[in-house]
Amino acid sequence: MYNEFFGLRESAFNVNPDPRYFFLTPVMQEALAGLAYGIQRRKGIVLLTGEVGTGKTTLLNQVMDWLRQNQAATAFIFNTRLSVEDLFNYILTDFGISCESRAKSDMLIRLNNWLLDRCLTRNPEPAVLFVDEAQNLSPELLEEIRLLTNLETSTEKLLQIVLSGQPELELKLREPKLRQLRQRITLRYRTTQLSPAETRSYIEERLRIAGANGQPIFSPEAIESIHHYAFGVPRVINVLCDHALINAFAERHKRVSARLIHEVAREFELDLIEPIAPPISSGFLDHETASVIQAMPAAMAKAAASFSPTESVLKDFTRREDNGSSVTTWVEPEETKI
Repeated sequence: MYNEFFGLRESAFNVNPDPRYFFLTPVMQEALAGLAYGIQRRKGIVLLTGEVGTGKTTLLNQVMDWLRQNQAATAFIFNTRLSVEDLFNYILTDFGISCESRAKSDMLIRLNNWLLDRCLTRNPEPAVLFVDEAQNLSPELLEEIRLLTNLETSTEKLLQIVLSGQPELELKLREPKLRQLRQRITLRYRTTQLSPAETRSYIEERLRIAGANGQPIFSPEAIESIHHYAFGVPRVINVLCDHALINAFAERHKRVSARLIHEVAREFELDLIEPIAPPISSGFLDHETASVIQAMPAAMAKAAASFSPTESVLKDFTRREDNGSSVTTWVEPEETKI
């Protein structure tokens, strides 16, 4: 509706997770590198958590797109309110595995045989199960996912698993009955809100991709107000920007002012929302955070080039990995590690 007025080819602030609009911050780079590393090295279960709207699904889509381009097999579970049989049926269907029986035991045998067949091929690409909104999984389903990590050879895991969810998932995983699952999680990452500077860069980058000619559409004061109301959450930033552009178009203003942002914020009652609690530090050491990029696929490493670590750091990581040293350090706040 307003695209032509502002010189855009397309809407810049859709809320759907379009990989073309993937915005790489240092935190997202860490998570992207960690997912790629965990999958490449057959680490088993990788955990990704973050508040609603901070880019988890977009990040998963980015990784899945790369995997599919490289002939890896992926299954994506987004409906987490399932029975055990439904879970296995979804997994087999997404992997393209046929199984006439709906009995769990039969489906598990079929999945195991399929994974073994893949493992026997030369240089097999990984099979990866992605589970989004995993905080809604019942303890029973989480236990079934843990048991899937038992599908392995003497040298490697046959199925790589990425669990993604809101911070409530971290709390759920601390329950004593899920301690065995927690022990299987080898890498953990969190998406976070954008800083004020990142919010500005995020808005400018999305406008650039959508075809903006470089002329500022949002005033500096408007961008400050967007960050204030959105608390740096990309999804909320998109909503604010989209509706502010609609209002600016209606008033025939070529530039979005802070006043328009305030109006949209009041319309959505964003002025009444309490700030999101600051994210807990991920607990990863800086040199380890940077160095996992060594294990990233070339396409992902290229995307992360602006944040690439020094060559000496990468060599140090490779040397520690080859020596069997710990890859990551995870700090459990106010809790003794198991």
